[in-house]
Amino acid sequence: MNKQETHKEQGFLNVFQEVTRLISMAHDPQEVMDLVVQRLPGLLEVDAATIRLLDEGTDTFLLGAAYGVSDEYLSRATIDSHEVMAELKQGHPTARTHIDRICDHDSCEHIQREGVKSALSLPILYQEKVIGILRLLTREERKFPQHEIGFAMSLAEQVGIAITKTRMYREMENQVKFFQELRQISRLVNSTLDLDQILTTIVEKLPTIMGVKGCTIRLLQPATNRLELVAASGLSKEYLDRGSISREDSIFKVLKGEPVSIYNATTDPRVDYHEAIAKEGIQSILAIPIRNELEIIGVLRLLTAEHHSFTPGEINFAMTVAEEGGNAIEKARLYRKITLLFNQIEEHERFLQTIMDSLWMQILVLSPDKRVVMANSMFLTNQGISEAEVLGRSYDSVSPWSSPKAAVSALDQVLTSAAPIAILDQLESGNTRLWFERHLTPIIDERGEVEFVIEAVRDITDQKLLEQEKMERMKLQGVIEMAGTAAHELNTPLFAALGTAQLLKDDLESGEAAADLDMIIRNLKNIADLTREMTSVTGFTSKQYVGETRMVELKSENT
Repeated sequence: MNKQETHKEQGFLNVFQEVTRLISMAHDPQEVMDLVVQRLPGLLEVDAATIRLLDEGTDTFLLGAAYGVSDEYLSRATIDSHEVMAELKQGHPTARTHIDRICDHDSCEHIQREGVKSALSLPILYQEKVIGILRLLTREERKFPQHEIGFAMSLAEQVGIAITKTRMYREMENQVKFFQELRQISRLVNSTLDLDQILTTIVEKLPTIMGVKGCTIRLLQPATNRLELVAASGLSKEYLDRGSISREDSIFKVLKGEPVSIYNATTDPRVDYHEAIAKEGIQSILAIPIRNELEIIGVLRLLTAEHHSFTPGEINFAMTVAEEGGNAIEKARLYRKITLLFNQIEEHERFLQTIMDSLWMQILVLSPDKRVVMANSMFLTNQGISEAEVLGRSYDSVSPWSSPKAAVSALDQVLTSAAPIAILDQLESGNTRLWFERHLTPIIDERGEVEFVIEAVRDITDQKLLEQEKMERMKLQGVIEMAGTAAHELNTPLFAALGTAQLLKDDLESGEAAADLDMIIRNLKNIADLTREMTSVTGFTSKQYVGETRMVELKSENT
């Protein structure tokens, strides 16, 4: 080995030691990459250097650091030809010259404008796995001999180790931080059943912890199965109102349970509204499924103001928060449903109570164990008791109708047969007899069992009295009609007898026979007066006569 080669080898060793020393001083992956691209051009006599890291989600290489080239060049669509990229992904370095003239991809114009003529592309490896690309560029034609390529590969491997170790170091720091923050978020979201408070806690806490611009939560609505924005922070109303994101490819993947990390949100085809994203100043997006114990219920998205490649630790932390939040959200939703259901039940009870109170019947609602669960105001007023004195008491101790034995028998019959029954019952109240019409109707549940029994009681005493009065009038009418018929039938022979008696009296001058005829005529006239009264009778009264015998005193229009 001649002195020139020995000197070059010594120079490589010095460069390697310096790069290694520089790398060992950094504890941030970005700091490592920035140091490498800034120092390597001077050490290796090249004009520019770039580092791109592999995004496993999209299988593309995203810019990590660059030095010596323009932003326009860095933003080109294609890094290099398919053949070169395939070699790099296999872990093989490639060195090419005349790349401004020998170009078979769509970024040739950018290369020519930048003036790049030669490139050495090196895979950045860690444990034999490609994690990125280191590219060294020159603006003059230059060939890279094998020993330089080997040396550069050694540097690239050191860069890979440094990036991975600093990532691991940062991940460990983040894991400790995330664990502490996770405990706090978990405590906060599980300390309340207020859905809005849970959502607000998540969207406000996560951006601060993870150092991102904003956060949104969209939940699937059970009725429509569509995503609805329910909480957001750090974003403008104009951006949030841009439209639905349900048809984005990233959303389809998230709803299948996969997290989606998007490095360049302004151009990535997996998201829509690129113009709105750019206007809002969003560079990267992490979309996470929100799930409960059984299913995915929504999507959580974190948005950054700078390009950011989300690490596995960050993704796992966001996934854990989303899952913890999902369980809390589901509990809050269930609590809200239960509260709404109770409110509806209370409203229905108030509505039912209003209807019951408006009825002129006494109503009791009874449970299968024969206890009062509801009573209307008519019952309470008539019985002179309060609702508190009735509710929960046994039916036997509350019901005033009939005998307890009969009442229980009727209720037992309804509970056993699950069929309604109607009862006509009497109740002695002092010297007054009251009549009641009772209807016991079962309410059947979905299993066909009696859930409640409704007893409706109507006081029909006045109706019964009217019926009795009607019967009395019918009896009176019968008596009157009978009296009129009897009087009519008696009149004909009576007047004949009276006429005969008058003729006989005229033939007799005096004596005992004439006196007898006068008495007969008087009696016949009395009977005639009685039959006349019978034809005009309007009523009668019954009065005591002799012993147990009673006699009827007729009332006519003239008396």
